[in-house]
Amino acid sequence: MTTSEDIHDTALPVQKQLEAYNARDIDAFMKWWAADCKYYEFSARLLADGAAEIRARHIVRFQEPNLCGRLLHRSVVADMVVDHEIVTRTFPEGPGEIDVIAIYQVKDAKIHQAWFKLGTPRLHAGPA
Repeated sequence: MTTSEDIHDTALPVQKQLEAYNARDIDAFMKWWAADCKYYEFSARLLADGAAEIRARHIVRFQEPNLCGRLLHRSVVADMVVDHEIVTRTFPEGPGEIDVIAIYQVKDAKIHQAWFKLGTPRLHAGPA
């Protein structure tokens, strides 16, 4: 039986990396990723293999001035955490937001694998 403490322990690395993502703090963000982690576009397209590649992707991402992930819902089952977020970003076409389903596998208080399913970007309306 899963307890609320188990759920908290499993979700903690995911929550902390989200907080570091929103603070654009690469060192705090990377603290929660395993050295040999895998980072996928859902379902199987490998985007980053290992912490160094994840770090490189996010150093660039963290330069976006309006970057913010807003958690809408989180579910935890065993070692898996599923987040539904709206992420505000600066896309090549301009600022906007995108729905993201993020699935994290957590072991030993680190994220070992993550899969991201992205919706269609919605651009913010520019000045009239």
